[in-house]
Amino acid sequence: MTTKLDQLAPEWIRTLAPYPPGKPIEELEREYGISDSIKLASNENPLGPSPRALAAIQEALSQLHRYPDGSCYYLKRALARKLGVSPDAIVFGNGSNELIELAVRTFLRQGDEAVMADQAFVIYRLVVQAQGGRARVVPLRHYTHNLEAIADAITPATRMVFLANPNNPTGTIFFRDQWEEFLARVPEDVVVVMDEAYFEYVDDPRYPDSLSSHAPTRALLTLRTFSKIYGLAGLRIGYGVAPPVLVDLMDRVRAPFNVSSLAQAAAIAALEDDEHVERTRRVNREGMEFLRHEFERLGLEYVPSWANFILVRVGNGARVYEALLRRGVIVRPMGVYGFPEHVRISVGTRAENERCIGALEQVLRAGGLRATAF
Repeated sequence: MTTKLDQLAPEWIRTLAPYPPGKPIEELEREYGISDSIKLASNENPLGPSPRALAAIQEALSQLHRYPDGSCYYLKRALARKLGVSPDAIVFGNGSNELIELAVRTFLRQGDEAVMADQAFVIYRLVVQAQGGRARVVPLRHYTHNLEAIADAITPATRMVFLANPNNPTGTIFFRDQWEEFLARVPEDVVVVMDEAYFEYVDDPRYPDSLSSHAPTRALLTLRTFSKIYGLAGLRIGYGVAPPVLVDLMDRVRAPFNVSSLAQAAAIAALEDDEHVERTRRVNREGMEFLRHEFERLGLEYVPSWANFILVRVGNGARVYEALLRRGVIVRPMGVYGFPEHVRISVGTRAENERCIGALEQVLRAGGLRATAF
């Protein structure tokens, strides 16, 4: 039966396609009746959270009847010291996803334009549409942001530009000289959102530090997260760095108590655990080398990645994804990003990586899929 209830929302809401999250392990095992599955789909830290973060969570449990600190006072100051910025330049969110939404709600009016890469984090486009804005998408060039074309796409109606460095789902980066040339072309009052969720994994001297590009008159918002290298994805906490005037405007839109007390306690402790971060980097570096070597052995094309995941061409991405599920391995199909022949594989532990490659090799052979010549 049809009703008029669906007409209560504006057209740009009714036509939204919901974001498809990675399949949880519990759901896979319930659906397929299997156990001992591994998840390499959501770019999580395979080592888990810092032991210091776990201890801080345990200590904070007795205060769960209290509302969290709405200003994140202690976390804000600890992070400001680590980054070398003013506490007034930091805003926290329920993951960097909420900060993307806060930025759009704060700075984008209905009918305004936002420019972004076509095959970048799909949330940018969804949030812009949900606000009644218009997304101007620019194709990638060699799986990488084409900053020159993105700058060309800016019009008088453009209010925001979204960049991801490294880019999700390709894992590619653009370099410092490209970034500086791009900034020189962008009007200072166009909000540039630099999404650096994976920046801690980058080990390349050409990688631009966007924090060094901040200036009082430049509308630049750098987004980072505790979900990836710090292993706190389940607590949902991310942060943004911007001129204090922009932070003040976003704080007016931000809901009170948007970051839980457990997330704040864990993040403060995680910031102090350099050993856990370095161990994670090492595991990621070794895992990435292993996966590249195995893809070459199997004759599979892959996109060189600077993050903690890798995009690999397997032929029929949806079919390979489903076949891997039946073997207890969760990866991410890439059809929604316009890569129907690819899957994205997060770097896991050595044992997880070996199991993934073993299952992938079985699937390719069983399905009669020809590996693309490398």
